[in-house]
Amino acid sequence: MSDNLSALDKMTVKDLRNLALQVGNILGVHAMKKEELLEAIKEAKGITEDSTVDSIRAEANRRLKTKMGTLRTKKEEAREAGDKKTVKTLQRRINRLKKRTRKAA
Repeated sequence: MSDNLSALDKMTVKDLRNLALQVGNILGVHAMKKEELLEAIKEAKGITEDSTVDSIRAEANRRLKTKMGTLRTKKEEAREAGDKKTVKTLQRRINRLKKRTRKAA
């Protein structure tokens, strides 16, 4: 099931329109945006998304972002204290967390 979802998400709007026309029962295909096409195709095929996966990812993203916030405050404190080495270290840690949030999204 998740393979179908990821395959649909990666398709272009043009491909999604062609697929929607093949599936049938979907009206106004050419006026729809990608999100609308995805919803219509999933509904027509009876594909349901696992919302628990999305909620887990969202929670992980929130935790990473709160951690980044605390690191930013520490970085500002170190910057005010004039500790360049700590500022550089904290900046690297923040950048790594940014990359992880992008992957998790």
